[in-house]
Amino acid sequence: MSISAIELKVPNAENVTVAEDTLSVDLSDGRTISVPLAWFPRLQHASPEERKNWRLIGKGRGIHWEEIDEDISVEGLLAGRPSGESQASFKKWLAARTSHATNRSPRLRAEEAKRLRKETTRIRKHWR
Repeated sequence: MSISAIELKVPNAENVTVAEDTLSVDLSDGRTISVPLAWFPRLQHASPEERKNWRLIGKGRGIHWEEIDEDISVEGLLAGRPSGESQASFKKWLAARTSHATNRSPRLRAEEAKRLRKETTRIRKHWR
């Protein structure tokens, strides 16, 4: 008995939009895939400016955000896979980010603190 393998061609990313609660990626086959931003905590905690600072990697097979050290593959998005980062790793990243925030201007620190309080409240409600 033989099994024939079907090779699926994964489209490439062409454009990326990060909204308040959604990551949307325009694909080379004409589709747009949107996923909850909550799937990617680093993006969720990024500033609007950091969210806009992305680049395609691997000829569009993935997306990279340098400032927050986040990489997302098109294949993973299509498969419905959220971030695989462990909670320990994310907490370490968030702590380093928070300590770095103390070197920012008072206005930016206040905005970041407000966003972190809001996100912490949301996460606590989610895990109850």
